[in-house]
Amino acid sequence: MRVYPEQLTQQLTKGLRQAYLLFGNELLLKQEAGDNIKHIAQQQGFLERHSFTIDNSLDWNAVLDCCNAMSLFSAQQIIELEIAETGLNANQAKALLEVITALNPDILLILTGPRINKKQESTKWFKALDNIGLYVPCNTPDPRQMPRFIQSRCQLLGLKPDHESVQMLAQWHEGNLLALSQSLHKLVLLYPDGTLTIVRLQEALSRHNHYTPFQLIDALLAGQAKRSQRILRQLQAEGVEATILLRTLQRELTQLYKMQEMGKKGTPLNLIFEQFRVWQNRREMYIGALHRLSLTTLITIIHQLTLLEIQVKTDYDTQPWSALSCLCAEMCGIPTHLQPRD
Repeated sequence: MRVYPEQLTQQLTKGLRQAYLLFGNELLLKQEAGDNIKHIAQQQGFLERHSFTIDNSLDWNAVLDCCNAMSLFSAQQIIELEIAETGLNANQAKALLEVITALNPDILLILTGPRINKKQESTKWFKALDNIGLYVPCNTPDPRQMPRFIQSRCQLLGLKPDHESVQMLAQWHEGNLLALSQSLHKLVLLYPDGTLTIVRLQEALSRHNHYTPFQLIDALLAGQAKRSQRILRQLQAEGVEATILLRTLQRELTQLYKMQEMGKKGTPLNLIFEQFRVWQNRREMYIGALHRLSLTTLITIIHQLTLLEIQVKTDYDTQPWSALSCLCAEMCGIPTHLQPRD
């Protein structure tokens, strides 16, 4: 059964399930969901906790020993298993099925891991756990979902933002729920009446270091033209050096170029991703970028980037932000026909 993080508290009031699957790309939501589950479980007698990370060095017998060490006089246990970003291989999936078979009513299993896809949801181990537990997808809300997510958070904290405040919070904290959580708790302390307006937000919250070059890269890989331009403007306003962005873009474009070359030679996409160590939850973005950016297009953009970098390093009066904006637009599939000056 699938429930979303905001529904979890209500589900827990109906009683504990034997297993909880917390998968997604948002660490804050996974941490909050896990803490919520463990808090309720401890109130109901689950006083022992055992944590394991599923990797090549895991001793599965130690996990099975926890399952088999129960007796009428033993304390109830919480077993936490964390799946690495690389996911499960065949042997690990088989061992996990053995653990699931060994579960009993005195054990509560919490399984956490990266975002999963439909194919992974159809595996034997996932179906086995889904039958006895709850699946809680913990993913970062996209820009369309963010305002509703913020409204829900504010309501829980007793904050009463107007429409403009919600929109501003969504823009300032897009893709960074940890920063959003910190900001909302700060606002609770600053404004006991809970009323939030644009003026209050501007007075209370600093936008310094809101975005990072890595968030810009993610937006470009996903082809999000408007978002990437907004991030770029904010990075400029925050005083981020253009050379840092040029270097970051160069590294990413070079990697995309090498991926395209390997693909042209017939290398399967999953092997390409393994060679470049692309995490499972990021592969969808790269697939979209590779479909959008051909070898010819990548060569053109890399050439433009090289000329721009030469300008920046040889002419200290160069203002590269307009050219960077065009390069970002081209990476998102919007042609600008920009050619940096020689």
